[in-house]
Amino acid sequence: MIEINKKEKIFNLKGIALGNPVLEYATDFNSRAEFFWSHGLISDSTYEMFTKDCNYSRYVSEYYRDSVSPICSKVMSQVSKETSKFVDKYDVTLDVCISSVLSQSKVICPQTQQANETIDVCVDDKVTNYLNRRDVQQVLHAKLIGVRKWDVCSNILDYDMLNLEVPTLPVVGSLLKAGVRILIYSGDQDSVIPLTGSRTLVQKLSKQLGLNTTVPYRVWFEGQQVGGWTQVYGNILSFATIRGASHEAPFSQPERSLVLFKSFLEGKPLPEIF
Repeated sequence: MIEINKKEKIFNLKGIALGNPVLEYATDFNSRAEFFWSHGLISDSTYEMFTKDCNYSRYVSEYYRDSVSPICSKVMSQVSKETSKFVDKYDVTLDVCISSVLSQSKVICPQTQQANETIDVCVDDKVTNYLNRRDVQQVLHAKLIGVRKWDVCSNILDYDMLNLEVPTLPVVGSLLKAGVRILIYSGDQDSVIPLTGSRTLVQKLSKQLGLNTTVPYRVWFEGQQVGGWTQVYGNILSFATIRGASHEAPFSQPERSLVLFKSFLEGKPLPEIF
């Protein structure tokens, strides 16, 4: 993003689409409490604790500094108890793979498929087993260097998690000023980076840049069903939700995600009617 933000263009950038992104640490993370509460995952009393006694951004900051306070430990313990490990935080409507949940003390990388009668919620486990077969690795010319097995989420890469606190909203703003179209979209069943935080930040950015609403908040369609909701500012900054989608929206709602992505690439408005 630093290279993209330089005045000298290194390539002809036309637009960027960001799905369920962390744009501003506190706003994005603290919207989790309202999402949990509004979807019935936590009680009124726990919601109050999660907003007043220890919000989520404070807990994450303390956690990655190895200094979790007693009050935050208490609040998060209650939040975890009420939400339970049998709910996929990346898609709160998704059934979980029971065998996978029971085999782990905590779910690090939950499955993110859309829940319906055609979805196998244990597909991640099956894919992991498949990609760890020696014959499959040989065909793919995949060598396990420095790791014992292939996994969906690996701790081999050492990320500086405190970089989460660095805001990216100013970078998005500078790209908009340079004439680059930006789409911020959210799977509306994701509680990790909820749509409410993203929508708030897009509105904040539009005000900072003086962008007027060019497409009022409305539904958009995929086929004969509502695909989600959208709002556009200055014909350059767009916000959209994908109905029924998880944190990885294209994975759980591929058809609706395709309509969104295709419209963005073509510079066309999202379908208003079916």
